[in-house]
Amino acid sequence: MPERPARGRRFDPGAVVTGLLFLAAGAVFLRSGLTGRPVVEMLVFGPVVVAGLGLAGIVHVLTRRRRR
Repeated sequence: MPERPARGRRFDPGAVVTGLLFLAAGAVFLRSGLTGRPVVEMLVFGPVVVAGLGLAGIVHVLTRRRRR
């Protein structure tokens, strides 16, 4: 029986934006933990994370619409 070649995954820019957002958030928390001082106040950090996730969602919706 001949085997089919494996299909690759499509590039998803929304996943890249989300991954970069979480990497940045992790770096901020790591730096805060290592220095003992907050790098960014939580009153600023929370809305920035929510806005970043919103941006990632918008990118995902726009690129999905373009693929179809």
